[in-house]
Amino acid sequence: MGLFSKIGAGMKKTRESLKKRLDDVFSAFQKVDEELFEELEETLVLSDVGAVCAGAICDEVRKKVKEERISDPELVKGKLKEVIEEMLSGDCEIHLDEKPKIILVIGVNGVGKTTTIGKLANRYKQDGKKVILAAADTFRAAAIEQLEIWGERVGADVVRHDSGADPAAVVYDAIEAGKARGADVVICDTAGRMHNKKNLMDELSKIARVINKAAPGSKAETILVLDATTGQNAVSQARQFKEAAGITGIALTKLDGTAKGGIVIAIVKELGIPVKYIGVGEKAEDLQPFDPKQFADALFEDVE
Repeated sequence: MGLFSKIGAGMKKTRESLKKRLDDVFSAFQKVDEELFEELEETLVLSDVGAVCAGAICDEVRKKVKEERISDPELVKGKLKEVIEEMLSGDCEIHLDEKPKIILVIGVNGVGKTTTIGKLANRYKQDGKKVILAAADTFRAAAIEQLEIWGERVGADVVRHDSGADPAAVVYDAIEAGKARGADVVICDTAGRMHNKKNLMDELSKIARVINKAAPGSKAETILVLDATTGQNAVSQARQFKEAAGITGIALTKLDGTAKGGIVIAIVKELGIPVKYIGVGEKAEDLQPFDPKQFADALFEDVE
C-alpha cells in the first residue's frame, strides 16, 4: 500500500462522516448565499474543526467565492478543500540539522506515546540513521520495558536507569551516549502526565534545562502526542502543554479509529503548532509524516 493509500485508508471514518454532512449541505441549496455558509460552518463544527476554526475557514471560502464569482454550490467544495490545505501548510518536517538531533516526546497517559516513539525510531532506522532511545518514563517499570522491546525490534540502543530514577538524568546520559556513539537521533520518552499538574510540568522544564546543558544551543524538538479520538479535548491539552513546554510539533495518533480527523485543522489554526506525524494504523510503518496536500486529498476524496 502506497503512502497516499495508507493515509486515505486511515482517514476513512473522518472522510465518510464529512462526506455525508457536506452532501446534505450542498444538496439542500440551489445557489450560493449566506444561509449556505451558515450551514457549512455548522457542519465543520460538528466535524470537530471547532467553532473558531470553522468561522475562519468559512470567511476564507466566502472571500474566494466572491473573488471568483462562484454561483454553483458544488464548486464551493473545491474552494473549501483549497482553504483547508492552505491553512494546514507550514514546516511539517523534523529536520536532522544537527547531530545528534534531540526529540523530546510528551503527552498525557494513554495517547500512545511510547508506541509513537518506537514507530518514529523505526522510520529513522529505515532511513539508515543511528538512533538512541532514552527511557525517561521512570515512573512505570512497564514503560521502560516497552521501550526496550521497541529498541530490540527496530535496532535502536536504549539508555535506561532503574525505575524511580531522575528522568532528567536519563535524558542527560542518553544525549552523552548519543554524542559518544555518533548517533543521528536521540528520542526521549517521558512519563505520561496530566496537562494540569504543575509539578509534572516543572519536571519537563528541568528536562529542557538538562538538554541545554548537555547539548548547548541544541534545536531540540518537543513533540506532543495527542489522541485523535478525544476530539476537542486534544485542543485543550495542546493549548496547556504549549504554555508549559514550548511544543514544536504534534504527533496525532489513532486517526484511523475516529471520525474526528477535523481536529487536525483546529490544532494547526488555533494554536499555530504544526502537525509533524499522524498515526493511521497499528503497524510500525503506519506512523506517517504529515503532508497538508495529502491530508486534504484524503479528507475530500470521493467528495469532490
